[in-house]
Amino acid sequence: MQAFIDHARTFRRRAAQDSDAFGRLAAGQNPQALFITCSDSRIIPSAVTGAQPGDLFEMRTAGNIVPPYRPHVPSAEAATIEYAVEVLGIADIVVCGHSHCGAVGAVVRGDDLTGVPAVRDWLADGTALTPGREASHDLARPVQRHVLDQVQKLRTHPSVARRADEGQLGLHAWFYEVHTGAVLTHRPGTDAFLPL
Repeated sequence: MQAFIDHARTFRRRAAQDSDAFGRLAAGQNPQALFITCSDSRIIPSAVTGAQPGDLFEMRTAGNIVPPYRPHVPSAEAATIEYAVEVLGIADIVVCGHSHCGAVGAVVRGDDLTGVPAVRDWLADGTALTPGREASHDLARPVQRHVLDQVQKLRTHPSVARRADEGQLGLHAWFYEVHTGAVLTHRPGTDAFLPL
């Protein structure tokens, strides 16, 4: 923790060296994309994409789960998606899953999650994967199917469906390999995840 504290203490000095950029940020935000990914600490959206402050509007959830739109059930995820689309007018949404995903691994292996009931219920509600159907040593295919399912759930959000149908919003499914740094994207024509 001390390294974080030390960095935060000196951040103002470093920010002052680029006062023009930080001045623009103070005037408002205009991100290019909503980037939805896992809460996993190994995934750093700005490192993967090269984004600078203000470029990405981020939503991180355990297992990069996008809850389906439920009009009478308030959620932080629905609010984030709606704000990004309706207020910020983002042009693209990326759902990025990753290799070595603990959430997807727990589901496909059928792990006992009774000791973490909030995690258990979140995963049960958020994924269509079937426990015990996949080999636990290779999570690439289950994670990729899971990402595609989350992209489909984005379309249950009225603002997303409307803007996507109007051709004003691109929806992207990505898979990040933690061990190699490679990023794959889903190519609908081949129904495969291929390198960007």
